[in-house]
Amino acid sequence: MNIETTDAIGTAFTGLDKAATPQVVVDLPRLEANIARVAGLLPASVELHPHVKTHKSFRIARMQQEAGAKGFTVSRAPEAAAFLRAGFDLVTVAFPLISSAEAAHLLKLARDNGARVRFIVDSPVGVAAFEEAAVRRNETVDVFMKVDVGLHRCGVDPASEAAIHLARDVAGATRLRLAGLLSHAGHAYSVSGPAGVSEVAAAELEQMLALKQRLAASGLEAPRISVGSTPTVLASTEFAGVDEARPGNYVFFDLTAVRLGVARRQEVALAVLATVVSANERVAIVDAGSKTLSSDLGPHGARSGSGYGEAYALDGDGIAFPVFQLSEEHGFLSLQGRRLKVGARVLILPNHACTVVNLAERMCFVGGGQSEFVPVDARSGGPLRLG
Repeated sequence: MNIETTDAIGTAFTGLDKAATPQVVVDLPRLEANIARVAGLLPASVELHPHVKTHKSFRIARMQQEAGAKGFTVSRAPEAAAFLRAGFDLVTVAFPLISSAEAAHLLKLARDNGARVRFIVDSPVGVAAFEEAAVRRNETVDVFMKVDVGLHRCGVDPASEAAIHLARDVAGATRLRLAGLLSHAGHAYSVSGPAGVSEVAAAELEQMLALKQRLAASGLEAPRISVGSTPTVLASTEFAGVDEARPGNYVFFDLTAVRLGVARRQEVALAVLATVVSANERVAIVDAGSKTLSSDLGPHGARSGSGYGEAYALDGDGIAFPVFQLSEEHGFLSLQGRRLKVGARVLILPNHACTVVNLAERMCFVGGGQSEFVPVDARSGGPLRLG
């Protein structure tokens, strides 16, 4: 199997006529180009700590490492455990853990593997949990204060007194060290166009720097500022004051990134290969439904599109068939006066690559006339096993 691109649509993946479906496929040259793009975008003063929730793959993380990544970001404690066991030496858990047992387990894994793990906190409950874990492990633990810069999901209000109090709680703990401030401007996924994304990025940095100054005025040092999201990193015009960036989706991109204007369809490196299993004059049914594509309309509930992806016939004219409906194992393509024969192969660009990868056990990397199955090593599969 191999993927070849044509300029007709920029997404004409061919040479996949014998592959079993449904199958998540990755165009290796595009993947490599996307990794290089962001690695070359950041100034030398900004460390890249990519978010691996997008790919959950040791292979891709090593590619990012070779391109200059200094550490890696995860969401779930099991993801952190998997990457620590695999030998990655700096992992940031960008999720507000409140279990001292989970934190202590990750600290032990890090110590056993010669690595470091960092955490985030946005409540006194979290501070107490990390302090308990640190005391149990007899270690000093780096903790970032999570700052809500507009997504309103987790984090402290940067303009509030609560932010000062929480930072003081971390700094005053016997075994915790305030590593800095960490944000995720995920609300950028809900704006329209690169200009809107740039405004979100500028506001994020302004809030983070203002809070850092407020902390300094209170005698509290927040050494590092860590920001993250693929759109804001790509659309930022200013990185002064930023120490770390944590984009994730950029390795693959998807239709959300295309609709935001931070990527082109020709740069989307991940798709789902599917087969038409039934068809009539109006609709074609493929063997990829919500259990393969997910039913996600975009990150953080963003509804940037009207359907569940775009399907392109491998031997077609380069015009998309909208994926307008899903059931668990079936995808519904609107034919719009055109035809697709039963047995035809289509390549579907998804709305949200991260959720598609998490539903798959493996990805098929293709390029240069070669193919290779790569496992999704850190797929989410339940709570962290503490035993």
